[in-house]
Amino acid sequence: MSWDWILSACMGVGLAACCGFRVFVPLLLAGLATKIGLISPLSGMEWVSTWSGILGLAVATAVELGAYYVPWLDNLLDTIAAPAAVIAGTLLSTSFFHIDNPILDWGLGLMLGGGAAGLVQAGTSLLRLGSTATTGGLGNPVVATTENVASFGLSLFTLFLPLIAFVIIAFILIYIAARLLTRRRFWFTRPKAQPGNPLDQIPRSSNGRG
Repeated sequence: MSWDWILSACMGVGLAACCGFRVFVPLLLAGLATKIGLISPLSGMEWVSTWSGILGLAVATAVELGAYYVPWLDNLLDTIAAPAAVIAGTLLSTSFFHIDNPILDWGLGLMLGGGAAGLVQAGTSLLRLGSTATTGGLGNPVVATTENVASFGLSLFTLFLPLIAFVIIAFILIYIAARLLTRRRFWFTRPKAQPGNPLDQIPRSSNGRG
């Protein structure tokens, strides 16, 4: 396993994780980076570095960025973005791995790239739902702006400093996974009310007697 392969793999997983913030931003930046020769051509995804591919991704990116500022449409987009992020993350990561075995290549791409993108997307969706519930949607533009900055910033960071960016993204993934597990544990362990039990309605005195 060469050092170049490690850097390439870190770049692939890092860009894949950024698809969880915005699906098209990492694809667009990867295409531009390939076009100017910053990174080598992506195996199986050479179309992203063509002018037609870059133009299409630029339009898709602009539409995606703007749509998240439309009230209530942002929550609807999250249901569509979830599978799209996993697909985009899988494609990006496999194109960077350069593994001769297709089964291993796609398997790692789905587990690492697709899994990272799906985990980030799940975290941002829960954050937006919480913002909608607590602020009535007024705080959602702040969430959308944070996601936009994270998607562009971390994608650029991954392209120029893939190893450091990979460490940062790994901490983000661990944090999101811990939050999701805590939320899941809360929902499964909280006590359920017994509305049909009349004893629940009887007030008790401080000495513990009825």
